[in-house]
Amino acid sequence: MNALYSLLFVFLLVFIPLFGVGLGHLNTIFGVCIPMTAFVIFILGFAYRIFKWGKSPVPFSIPTTGGQQYAYDPETFKQSKWDNPTNGFQTFVRMALEILTFRSLFRNSSASLHEVKGEPVVAYASAKWLWLFALLFHYSFLVIVIRHLRLFLEPIPFFVNGAEFMDGILQIGAPVLYQSDLLIIAGLLFLLFRRLADAKLRYISLVNDYFPLFLIIGIAASGIYMRYYAKVDVIAIKELTMGLATFNFHVPANIDVSFYVHVFLVSVLLAYFPFSKLMHLGGVFLSPTRNMPNDSRIRHHVNPWNDPNIKPHSYEAYEKDFGPMMAEAGLPLDNPENAKGTEEA
Repeated sequence: MNALYSLLFVFLLVFIPLFGVGLGHLNTIFGVCIPMTAFVIFILGFAYRIFKWGKSPVPFSIPTTGGQQYAYDPETFKQSKWDNPTNGFQTFVRMALEILTFRSLFRNSSASLHEVKGEPVVAYASAKWLWLFALLFHYSFLVIVIRHLRLFLEPIPFFVNGAEFMDGILQIGAPVLYQSDLLIIAGLLFLLFRRLADAKLRYISLVNDYFPLFLIIGIAASGIYMRYYAKVDVIAIKELTMGLATFNFHVPANIDVSFYVHVFLVSVLLAYFPFSKLMHLGGVFLSPTRNMPNDSRIRHHVNPWNDPNIKPHSYEAYEKDFGPMMAEAGLPLDNPENAKGTEEA
């Protein structure tokens, strides 16, 4: 039902510009007002979330690790530097690998329950498909965003032309078919199918898990339709987008309604982005479980909120205070003399 609600809501969003532009002729509203408002919400919302996360205190070293920690005998126990970093450079490499290659997702595994001789047995297996299609989706999305910069910049930067050339290097069809258009749809459909097919994942999936998938599928599908079927007037679209970029707003009259559907869905995504799980785009850089070195055994971390009037209670002092009770309970003592207790105890 959560998937159905999300799908119906995206269909409703598609009909809004269809009626608004097709029947209401509100071209300026859907071509200028809504996109600019969505962009402002995106910038302010993104900055607010980053600022709020940046203010969150992290007094202790709490990284999530996935390999051998630095040992005092490094010849015997080889440190896994990129999974268990102990300094700034190793942490930087770990973050770069995580952001650029989804390193932690590469270790994704699946768990399934089987019966062996009448006994339930849990089996684990490698599951690289999620890593692969997530990588395809994110990089395709990045290439598409870079390609769209040609609509907002003049002259067009060399890296935009380079990305567009490499994306259409196979020279399939006219207009040229971009590989990123196919790969982003493949990645999105896999991520959606994974949520629908896996009963465990489907059980914990909410509307805000399905809605971004259907919304981005709608954006990609409307863009593909606009380019390969409606074949909209690109010159008129660039005239509009350059007006948005330079605040010299002008809406040409000969733009197909499919463009406004595409722009409206993108505007919804921009406005929704800072308040959704999609904010992992910025949050990954501020995650203390990723961006901190694991040096808790090398450097003493002191909580800055500690009350200076409250002295730390060492284990030695703890054992002196509660030695008789620990001995009575059968707990081992570092110093057997503490079993006798003190006058205070």
